[in-house]
Amino acid sequence: MGEQARWTRARLGRCGPPLDLLTAHFRRHVYAPHAHDEYTVGVCVGGLEIIDYRGGHISTGPGTIVVLEPGEMHTGGPGSPTDGYAYRALYAEPALLADSTLGGLPHFREPLVDDPALAAALRTAHTELSACPDPLQAESVLPWLLAALAHRHSTARPAPDRVPGAHLIARTVRDRLADELTDPPSLALLATDLGLSRYQLLRAFRTTMGIPPYAWLAQHRVTKARALLESGLRPAEVAALVGFADQAHLTRWFRRVLGVTPAAYRNSVQDSP
Repeated sequence: MGEQARWTRARLGRCGPPLDLLTAHFRRHVYAPHAHDEYTVGVCVGGLEIIDYRGGHISTGPGTIVVLEPGEMHTGGPGSPTDGYAYRALYAEPALLADSTLGGLPHFREPLVDDPALAAALRTAHTELSACPDPLQAESVLPWLLAALAHRHSTARPAPDRVPGAHLIARTVRDRLADELTDPPSLALLATDLGLSRYQLLRAFRTTMGIPPYAWLAQHRVTKARALLESGLRPAEVAALVGFADQAHLTRWFRRVLGVTPAAYRNSVQDSP
């Protein structure tokens, strides 16, 4: 493992605020004391890191979540002289965590969080968005996971789960996404139009549809793509027409939904009588 760090900037919705993602693999690197304006939420994916924080030492291992609060000075370095350490981190504006809670900013008494399911979900989202920072996916997934983090592990009181009129809200959002297939509106904008917080919109949609907005839109795009492939268009052409970032993005979702690649599907329907 060498000294590697890669930054990816995702946007929370079309023209929305940025959210930075860091993928780091270090053998010897030691951070100087520093602080961030955002919440730092990291998942250790390899090795052992020692972090100086709040006058003590934090020892992370694979699968652990670390939450460092805004303005808190900290360092970081290898816990072993041979193995190094690797982690994925995101840097979330404080308002993003406060959106789903009551009574001010969430406070995390313990910076180390033991929550394997949430750690796995954060790692998966980070990996996918680092490869393809889709704005709607970022806005659908990251605020939801950060809400779960705040609800389960901070001192903040969760906002009420029940959203009146959830079915109507979900149908309204679904129709807007379908109408603006290639350039979907931000969820924050839709929430404002409906007089909701983004978290309330996400909860209403997930409760009704069973999946987040970006996943519903991706499946809707696959449905549209099928018809275009059947008409004889090539996958690269179809990807742009239905709103996927590129052919690889179309292929990932096509396989998730239908189990085959767009090219294989096109060949099969073209060969049919």
